Amino acid sequence: MELLERILSNQNMNEAYLRVYKNKGASGVDGITVKELKQYLKENKDELRERIRTRKYQPQAALRVEIPKDNGKVRKLGIPTVVDRVVQQAIHQVLSPIFEKQFSEFSYGFRPKRSCEMAIIKSLEFLNDGYDWIVDIDLERFFDTVHHDKLMRIISNTIDDGDVISLIRKFLASGVMVKGKYEETPIGTPQGGNLSPLLSNIMLNELDKELESRGLQFVRYADDALIFVKSEKAANRVMESIVKFIVKKLGLIVNAEKSKISRPKDLKFLGFGFYYDPKNKKFQAKPHLTSIQKFKRNLRKLTKRSWSVPLDYRILKLKQVITGWVNYFRIANMKSALAEIDMKLRSRIRVIIWKQWKVAKKQIKSLVQLGIPEEEAKGLTYCRKGYRYIALSKVVQRAISNKRLKQRGLPSALEHYLKVHTVI
Repeated sequence: MELLERILSNQNMNEAYLRVYKNKGASGVDGITVKELKQYLKENKDELRERIRTRKYQPQAALRVEIPKDNGKVRKLGIPTVVDRVVQQAIHQVLSPIFEKQFSEFSYGFRPKRSCEMAIIKSLEFLNDGYDWIVDIDLERFFDTVHHDKLMRIISNTIDDGDVISLIRKFLASGVMVKGKYEETPIGTPQGGNLSPLLSNIMLNELDKELESRGLQFVRYADDALIFVKSEKAANRVMESIVKFIVKKLGLIVNAEKSKISRPKDLKFLGFGFYYDPKNKKFQAKPHLTSIQKFKRNLRKLTKRSWSVPLDYRILKLKQVITGWVNYFRIANMKSALAEIDMKLRSRIRVIIWKQWKVAKKQIKSLVQLGIPEEEAKGLTYCRKGYRYIALSKVVQRAISNKRLKQRGLPSALEHYLKVHTVI
């Protein structure tokens, strides 16, 4: 079966639809929602296939959305229409196994059965083998700067099907809608499309091949690449020659400010930091300080006294955030950091509960019900101190104990970590 027909087959298109439906997501420029997609495809699937076969299919412009980044800048995403997402996903499902055979074992981003965790474990292997000078390459606005002709030439070396090549190029050149105005996309592959991760790996596989041909140790996750060498001299030499290759051969832009030569303690990769453990005589991973700060900010947002939601809902949201964060960093060492976070979280929840009791009568009654002598309860209630002082008081800590908070459902980041922590 020809490649295009494999893409358009019932089974492949159905799988693509189910993946798009499962991922949900916002509507594109045509306003058709994921929920409306099934009915649309039921009525138009044959016509859609025919337009693709005869090269009359024209993807609609992606909807430009800007997502704020931690550094104050924005990440530009392009949201294709749900129909275009199905077609992109169908292409991805057929092409991915073909290109997977070519991809490097040291590339971990947006690939089946690969993860950030694996990239960190491999990085630690290199560091502990003595490759502790790191060339940290940062590609500036990678998704916005990919040259279409270069990318299509690389794809054409593997894919010998003009219809599929034409279809991919149409997606690359379909443009974006920015605040109601159409803008062309002569370069770049919109970040946010189902096809973009595969296209980025196809492009950056050229960098992987170059690094492998030079016998270099490296780890790449999407457009983040670390090269591990044994000396500062080698690091400087590699930095100069690889930057030259990326700019001249791939036509991409290297961010001069962020690209640097690092030692392990200065490195931040995929949210992780690294440190040398003298006891075990090896490098270990930990959540980077900025990752911990962001985690704390998220917990503070969920424990704002001004957020008027039921305690059960607040606890549910805290569980989701804590579980997700700890699972991501489960290979890192962070017991002491999580113990401190748990303590502050419990304190903030006590403040919320105290505030929910509102009036003095209710506060005294609640404390007494929780085992505090009435005189002691009155003394605290009428002390005229602020919420924080009261929440940190021994009386409230006895009444709303750690055990009671746990019974109420409040999650402990440290306890979850001890359950899922993987020693490496």
